[in-house]
Amino acid sequence: MAKISPVSIKYMIHANFVAEGALEKPDVIGAIFGQTEGLLGAELEMRELQKEGKIGRIEVSLQRRDKRTEGVIKIPTALDQSETTLIAAAVETIERMGPSDSQIEVERIEDVRGSKKDYIVERAKRLMQQIEGSTDSREISNEIKDSAKTAGISEHGKGKLPCGDLSGKEIIVVEGRADVLNLMRSGVNNVIAMNGTKLPEEIKELGKTKEITLFIDGDRGGKLIAQNVVDNANVKYIVVAPDGKEVEELTGKEVLMNLRKKVSVNEFFSRGGSFRPREIQEPREEKEESKPKAFEITEEDKEKLKELSKENEGSGRAILLDDKFNEMRQVSVKGLNSALRRGQENPSIIIIDGTVTSSLISAAEEARCQVIVAKNFATTDTKIKLLSL
Repeated sequence: MAKISPVSIKYMIHANFVAEGALEKPDVIGAIFGQTEGLLGAELEMRELQKEGKIGRIEVSLQRRDKRTEGVIKIPTALDQSETTLIAAAVETIERMGPSDSQIEVERIEDVRGSKKDYIVERAKRLMQQIEGSTDSREISNEIKDSAKTAGISEHGKGKLPCGDLSGKEIIVVEGRADVLNLMRSGVNNVIAMNGTKLPEEIKELGKTKEITLFIDGDRGGKLIAQNVVDNANVKYIVVAPDGKEVEELTGKEVLMNLRKKVSVNEFFSRGGSFRPREIQEPREEKEESKPKAFEITEEDKEKLKELSKENEGSGRAILLDDKFNEMRQVSVKGLNSALRRGQENPSIIIIDGTVTSSLISAAEEARCQVIVAKNFATTDTKIKLLSL
């Protein structure tokens, strides 16, 4: 059997599967070859494509949960984009693996060449930085200015945290040394780094005597850091870099502009969103406890959900309902994950056609969804109520 060269791989099909019984890897691979045979004609016969080196070795990882088997399938291809999507769609038609009923859902198709291009660009940037002997007078002048501004960088505490001048009443806490350097280049010297995402004891102690402003990256990781720091230290203000940008990437003008837009901790979490400190979350829980019937599912409600689920079957869509079971809108199952994570949707109930993956459950938790209705679930490790009707 011909083997596909790693250099020839163009795309990688990533798929999740759930089977109602115990399986081994040969059962899964056998089902892929056996049940796609003849679907797409002789030119796209998977056995022949693998012999020709156009489809690589199929990788399967699986685990058993009670009487079910869940897992991930990876199929590398050297086919073009349209042919790869046809293969992926054909794999989704498999309804049985070994002796068990099963369901496969393609999570994504990765362009492997894109990853290589990203590596090439990043490597080129690093190599360019290593070029010595530049004679550009402006570069030399800027280097001297930066050196003068960052000459005062020092270390604080046992953890040797990179910092500037911490003698004043106010300090700015950032994530890493590169952030400290960037702020000092911009003329902001009262700054200290955590040296990672974990909050050091030194910063907790500083928070007892100084006014802390937390400056975070404009991404989900920044919000997670904010949650951790606010839960463990006395923080007065929070500053967020523009969406998708890191603090170390900001220009001097952007640094100063964003510092002027600092907000209180309460305002940050009430605006933003997904992550809330304990002192803010508790009143919300009390409010929800005062309305215990808001998300209780009665037998009558179950019948209504069952009827909606049956009507939605085979559509490849998700129905979003509010807390009164009114339809908010419908979205494709493939686009639901990203919509929930971007905060575009905050439904109380979601009816999904297909298997609910662990990543989709995670996104639903962030959106504070209360109930998910579907036929199959990749995991049950969640506080969300899962209904299989």
